[in-house]
Amino acid sequence: MRSPLLEEFRNNKSKKYELRDIVGSIVEFSGDQHGSRFIQQKLETANSEEKQLVFDEILGNGLQLMTDVFGNYVIQKFFEHGNQIQKQILAKQMEGHVLSLSLQMYGCRVVQKALEHVLTTQQASLIRELDGQVLKCVKDQNGNHVIQKAIERVPSQHIQFIISAFHGQVYALATHPYGCRVIQRIFEHCNEADTAPLMEELHRYTLNLIQDQYGNYVVQHVLERGKPVDKGMIIGKVRGSVLGLSKHKFASNVVEKCVAYGGRKDRMQLIEEVIQTRPDGTSPLILMMKDQFANYVVQKMLDVVDAGEQRDILVQKIRPHLPSLKKYTYGKHLITSEYSLCSLHDPSGYQTLINVLFVGE
Repeated sequence: MRSPLLEEFRNNKSKKYELRDIVGSIVEFSGDQHGSRFIQQKLETANSEEKQLVFDEILGNGLQLMTDVFGNYVIQKFFEHGNQIQKQILAKQMEGHVLSLSLQMYGCRVVQKALEHVLTTQQASLIRELDGQVLKCVKDQNGNHVIQKAIERVPSQHIQFIISAFHGQVYALATHPYGCRVIQRIFEHCNEADTAPLMEELHRYTLNLIQDQYGNYVVQHVLERGKPVDKGMIIGKVRGSVLGLSKHKFASNVVEKCVAYGGRKDRMQLIEEVIQTRPDGTSPLILMMKDQFANYVVQKMLDVVDAGEQRDILVQKIRPHLPSLKKYTYGKHLITSEYSLCSLHDPSGYQTLINVLFVGE
């Protein structure tokens, strides 16, 4: 049941309301879709006196609003635009409730916002409440975002318990839909001393992770942002299995990243592996060109191969098979890549390809 004031506010579009007009009904407005949006907008430009008026009213219902579908946004605005004392008092109200807030759809957003805006001592105090519950949070659709935010914003000395909770759990978490995100944040934001044991664990399970629907993202992350030595170890596991992994729905993405982010020598070895003709006369490259996943690896090889003998061999092996690729939807992408390469380095060869492929269509 809405109060007369809220009803009037919702229905009277011509009247220009200010925060002072709703004093005494701030909590009710915060829990209403339109009222909450009004308060949020006003807080962005309100003076300190107006902010205090709102703050005094919501304080007694802070925890309730933190988990409310509309009220949580008002609390978040105070962490963004309130003064340090107001932020401190709100964060104090959260003490003893951080776990339950972190696991709740709206409360987890408030915890994240608090971690962004309170001082380090309060950050440490809030996040410490999750000690012993880290894995529960990581595997939760809401809680994982809080753990990610803590890794991003809280100094490492205060989140050692989070990193420790991952020891012996890298494979289980990297293959989890939420855990894979948290592992990536750790590799992204924590120092080498903290990540080294986790990276060592990851290397023990590389081939399994490469082929996992979630684990492949963690391996891709290391290839994109990791140290050369770690990239090299991953690529070393891929070498010798390029064809098989390239035909795999998830692993093919990792092989692409190996080609794109590996060192020059690594890249040459990966390409060499697929352009060689086997004793039985088959060529991994030809099989890859006709595969729905592996063809993207071939495209990436065309994109990054260095000018010279290897590129010439790659193009020569692909060219005779381009007409047959027209039958495949994914083959057309490869044809486009080949066109680009030929037009860039051999305009006459490009025109020949056009004639071969499209004359008589």
